[in-house]
Amino acid sequence: MISTTATLYESSGSPHSRRVRIFIAEKGLTIPVVSIDLGKGEQHSDKYRAINPRRVVPTLVIEDEVAIGEVPAILRYLEEAYPETPLHGATPKERALVTMWERRAELEGFIPAIESVRNRVVGLKGRAIAGPHDYEQIPELVERSALRVRNFFKDLDSRLSEVPFVAGDHFSVADITAFVTVDFAKAALNYAVPTELNSITRWYSEVAKRPGAVD
Repeated sequence: MISTTATLYESSGSPHSRRVRIFIAEKGLTIPVVSIDLGKGEQHSDKYRAINPRRVVPTLVIEDEVAIGEVPAILRYLEEAYPETPLHGATPKERALVTMWERRAELEGFIPAIESVRNRVVGLKGRAIAGPHDYEQIPELVERSALRVRNFFKDLDSRLSEVPFVAGDHFSVADITAFVTVDFAKAALNYAVPTELNSITRWYSEVAKRPGAVD
């Protein structure tokens, strides 16, 4: 299905953008994309700031030029606008569980991985936190954030030893966030899932075959 009322502003190297790209692929949607080159600082341009004053990607612009920033908000809009193939759950119980597990994956895995990178990379000096304001790096946070990611992997493995997918019996947005976290930790932190975490290995191999997983 091709959307004629939305445009996605995103970056190929952004894990935030990747979460949205996988979600769109799972929905079977085609949405026009405008690439923002973060390396060249295009997110700080006047043109993009007029779209998203926070200077971050992704942003989904829908009808009436309404701009939706923040990944959870973008995914919620797409879920409700295109309810086929629900990725937030099909019942009140499922939706609550998906929201809970996706939130945990984001807070305990995804955000610490991002935090570790932003407080370490020289090119992000003065931009330790993405957004409209500048913040200096705190080197002491790097190792703590990496430890949080390692602990998240252990907890995720325990969870996946009980269920096929993160939120239960069905693939959901919680799997997308966890999957992107695993890949980002390996690429940006040089931290791969330990081989003894068999449940993550089993789950990862299944999710890697799904739409949008190969990026």
